[in-house]
Amino acid sequence: MTILLRYHDNNFTRYTAGDTEPNQDTIMSNPLLENHRLPPFSAIKAKHVEPAIDHALSTARNKIDTILSTLSEPTWDTLVQPMEDMDALIDSVWSPVSHMNSVVNSEELRQAYNACLPKLSEFSTELGQNEMLYQAYKAIAEGAEYQKLDTAQKKVIDNAVRDFRLSGVELDQQQRDEFKKLSQQMTERTAKFEENLLDATHAWRKLITDESLLSGLPPSTIEMAEQMAKREGEEGWLFTLDFPSYMPVMSYADNRELREEMYTAFATKASDQGPNAGKWDNTEVMLDILNLRHQLANLLGFANHAERSLATKMAQSPQQVLDFLQDLAKRSKPIAEQEYAELRAFAKSTADQDQLEAWDVTYFAEKLRQQRYSISQEELKPYFPENKVVNGLFAVVNRLYGLDIRERTDVDVWHKDVRFFEIVAENGNVRAQFYLDLYARQHKRGGAWMDECKARRRTAEGIEIPVAFLTCNFSEPVGDKPALFTHDEVTTLFHEFGHGLHHMLTKIEYAGVSGINGVAWDAVELPSQFMENWCWEREALDLISGHYQTGEKLPDDLFDKMLAARNFQSAMMMLRQLEFSLFDFRLHLEFNPNEPNQVDKILEQVRNEVTVVKPPKFNRFAHSFAHIFAGGYAAGYYSYKWAEVLSADAFSKFEEKGIFDRQTGLEFLEAILEQGGSREPMELFIEFRGREPQIDALLRHTGIAA
Repeated sequence: MTILLRYHDNNFTRYTAGDTEPNQDTIMSNPLLENHRLPPFSAIKAKHVEPAIDHALSTARNKIDTILSTLSEPTWDTLVQPMEDMDALIDSVWSPVSHMNSVVNSEELRQAYNACLPKLSEFSTELGQNEMLYQAYKAIAEGAEYQKLDTAQKKVIDNAVRDFRLSGVELDQQQRDEFKKLSQQMTERTAKFEENLLDATHAWRKLITDESLLSGLPPSTIEMAEQMAKREGEEGWLFTLDFPSYMPVMSYADNRELREEMYTAFATKASDQGPNAGKWDNTEVMLDILNLRHQLANLLGFANHAERSLATKMAQSPQQVLDFLQDLAKRSKPIAEQEYAELRAFAKSTADQDQLEAWDVTYFAEKLRQQRYSISQEELKPYFPENKVVNGLFAVVNRLYGLDIRERTDVDVWHKDVRFFEIVAENGNVRAQFYLDLYARQHKRGGAWMDECKARRRTAEGIEIPVAFLTCNFSEPVGDKPALFTHDEVTTLFHEFGHGLHHMLTKIEYAGVSGINGVAWDAVELPSQFMENWCWEREALDLISGHYQTGEKLPDDLFDKMLAARNFQSAMMMLRQLEFSLFDFRLHLEFNPNEPNQVDKILEQVRNEVTVVKPPKFNRFAHSFAHIFAGGYAAGYYSYKWAEVLSADAFSKFEEKGIFDRQTGLEFLEAILEQGGSREPMELFIEFRGREPQIDALLRHTGIAA
């Protein structure tokens, strides 16, 4: 059984499916049901969604009935391949819909999307609890056919048997019915969490008409705010909670009240606090999600969702995860306390400010960075115009793997700013394709993510190549200037493209384990964090930088300052990520449905343990923690740090051999990127590195002594 997966914001969300027979005329005129190689985005309307899903699910159910009724001896060709074809049919309908819901959201599309979620959930549970299917897969796993399969096919079978069990196939009928009901509720509540967050984010805006309030803000930020105001028919400067608008205010605005106002709005999104208190409140939604996860885990025989989560990960036990995170915290906290003491002393000496509030930390940190290293993100932006960065990224990939990336302009897209590219091998064959959607805008959810449009797989017609969605929320072009990126945004782009390469460069031909599918969750960030390293190397920066007016490469003095500032407050940043990871893992490990206020209590305990910058009481960080409440990182946010050990150690081989050493690049391509989820990640890592991972490289890269 192949599980349908979508990859969002560096996380997988399982989607599933329902029925009812649609009208035949509706089917014939539905663009989602056309036999298309790439989705016809401009033709897809909200009215097409539910009929297309109904038809796809009805077709799938009939297909399963036919397979099982004619199955005399289960084999790959008689069972698994037809099931993969069925999955691909549903995915071809749902993939563009779920993507559009994230990037061009509208009330009509949202209603259609939400109408399909319970149907998809019902179908997924029904599929996972189909005992005849389960026995057929088990027959392959335990019979002579298994020995005839290649390594990747065996992994598909092994994963399928595991996933049947995790779907409740071995429960009694009453428990199965309960599992199905809880799964449907979970799907609806996670969607509601994300809706609330999207609505709350886009509901808040700040129009400034007094120019004095803009003191300290970079010209590019002021120009963007003016452009946004004009677009809305307003006079002045418009600010929102989208990151390209929010972050410059927190970093540069001299007006403390403005910083406090924006921080308060940002830190209370979708909660019971702040300017829109209670309007899109996720408090009860979070509790519902936690309760549902706990009940589902209990039904499957796990004590809690943390144990359930580790059933598909590299980490062997909850204690191993906690020990890993607490060890990193122990190493980092003394350095972070020193960094924070320096920041407070700086604020006192330069602004006579004794108390640092949450809305002061980023502002004074940026001032201290500029004083110490004479560099800021704003100063770097002119050297990172969009086309130079994007083409430079492609040049890095070419030097590492010998692949060309070429743009096509004849492909239907969902927004005028979206671009489309093909990855071409040295023999001229197109190996993969991807969409690139870079700018923040209204009706697009925040963050950055790679998502699967199509997986690589073998069909009756041959190999279907993979297609990816690459989505970011960067600053758009202002006036006649190109889009100019901060170095942080450049790093984010490289990160997401690393995910994209993992999906697109696979050579595995079975969708269940091709690309990112079937990869242990705590290893999935390896290729993405690995790619970030090239953003800090002189030889690579010469490819990705060039002043938007003069074409001048990033000057040596700026590069030296950038390197010197690389680990500025890195221990504080490490603790911030460990706070998120420990909060997430402990919340799912210790959750008790009979105990009140656990979200607040556990977050407070974690902060007392690892945090040096205590946020105000009204801070409602958890209410917008979409990674764990609306995505696939529940009891899995630790994966970022876990995989960073792998990625830092993998990159250290390039540091030894040369960052553009083609042989090392091809070894990484063959051992990691091309293998997808066909083998265990530790086995693949050892194949590339020649040994198990060591933490030394991570500690060195982050400036934290071993």
